[in-house]
Amino acid sequence: MRCIIAHFAFDLTKSDVQASMKGIKPEAATGEYVVIGRHRYPVKQVGEVVTRQDRRDFSAAEMTRALVSLGYTCGSTPTHLPAAAPSPLLEAQFLLGVPTST
Repeated sequence: MRCIIAHFAFDLTKSDVQASMKGIKPEAATGEYVVIGRHRYPVKQVGEVVTRQDRRDFSAAEMTRALVSLGYTCGSTPTHLPAAAPSPLLEAQFLLGVPTST
């Protein structure tokens, strides 16, 4: 499939992407990611390997659009973790008005 990434045309197939990423260790996915095989790769890492361009030359959205059109599953990693719920003891102390120890 012909994809435009960073103003350059690439003829990509799903098997080409899989072959390019074979043996490459996934980095920690902190934003957009793509599932290739059993691994979750950052979209920018895949784009850099497949296109041989610097990551700063293309956006994650460009690469995600190309990978989705090839049939890959893409997603986004949450940028923040939800706050932990207070322990039942702290919640009870708060509701009863008991000062908490710090």
